Amino acid sequence: MPLRVRLAGRLALAVFLMTVCASCLVRRRQISHKRTNPSQKLITTDKKTLIDRITSLYGSVNSFSATVDMVPALGSADSGQITEYKDVRAYILFRRPNFIRLIGLYPVVRNKAFDMVSNGSEFKLYIPGKNRFVQGRNEIAAPSPNKLENLRPQHFLEALIVQPVDSDRDLTIVENFTDEENADYVLYVVNRASDGQLYFRRNVWFDRFTLRIIRQKVFSAAGAILTDARYSEWKSFDGVPFPSHIEINRPADEYGVVITITKMDINKENLVTDETFVLERPEKTELQVLGPLPGAAPDTTPAGTAGAARPALAPPRDPRKK
Repeated sequence: MPLRVRLAGRLALAVFLMTVCASCLVRRRQISHKRTNPSQKLITTDKKTLIDRITSLYGSVNSFSATVDMVPALGSADSGQITEYKDVRAYILFRRPNFIRLIGLYPVVRNKAFDMVSNGSEFKLYIPGKNRFVQGRNEIAAPSPNKLENLRPQHFLEALIVQPVDSDRDLTIVENFTDEENADYVLYVVNRASDGQLYFRRNVWFDRFTLRIIRQKVFSAAGAILTDARYSEWKSFDGVPFPSHIEINRPADEYGVVITITKMDINKENLVTDETFVLERPEKTELQVLGPLPGAAPDTTPAGTAGAARPALAPPRDPRKK
C-alpha cells in the first residue's frame, strides 16, 4: 500500500476519534473532596498564615469549663481488640498556661468515677471506686505495663489545645495534600533530638475549605505516634471557635477517648480559679506514687491526720488578693 494512502487512512481515523467518538473516550468526574457545600471553593494560602492561625486560636482561649460526653476505649488496632465504655459524663476545666482538671462520672448513677488534675509538671488522680490516690510526674520515664498508669491529664491538654509554633526551636514545612479525596494543608513541625538528628515532632492538618484544624499528630523522636487527635463540628462558644467533637488516640498506651462537648464557657471571669486545681487526698485512701516527684519527696503522711501536707498543685496565690 502506498505511503500516501496509509498516512491518509491514519489521519482520517484520528479525525474520526476526536470528533464522532469523543464522548466515548472522555469521561469527566466531579471531585467533591467531601465538601458540605458544592459551591465551596478551595482556599489557597501560605505557611505563615497557617502558623498565625494556630497562634490566634491558642491565644483566644485563656480558660474554659466544659461539660462533655466521653466514650473511653482501651486497646488498639495492633492488639486486635478495642473495648469501649459508653455514656461517661465528664467535666473539663482549663486555665493557661497548662492547668487542667478532669472529673468523670459513672454512667446512669453519675457517681464520681475519677478526678484528675495537673499543673503541667505534676499530676494527681483520685479513683473513689478503688479508694486510691495517685500522684506523679507528667513525664513518663518508663512506661508501665498497666496502660492506665500511663494516663496523664497533659495528654488531654495536648490534644484539646493545639500549641503555637515556637519560632526559636521549631522548623516548619507545609504540604498541599490535595487529591481526588482530600483537600488539606499539612504543617509539619520539626525538632532536633538530643543526638542532633531531626525528627517530626508533630503535624497539624487544615481543611482547605475553611482552614480549620481537623487533625494533629504528635510523634516521639523515634517516629512513633504518641497522640493522634481529630477535630470536627466546630462551633462558637462565647464568640470563640472550638471543635465540639474531638477524637483522641494514644496508640502506644492503647487507649483513646471520643469527646463531645455539650456545654462550654470560655474566658468567663472567676469561673476557673486557683481552687479549681486543688485536689486534696481524701482520708484513708491508698497512696500510689509513680516515679519521683519534682522538687520534693511525695507526701506519705496518712490522709486526714495531723501534719498531712496540702497537695501543691494550685498556682501560687496573688498576695494582693484577699
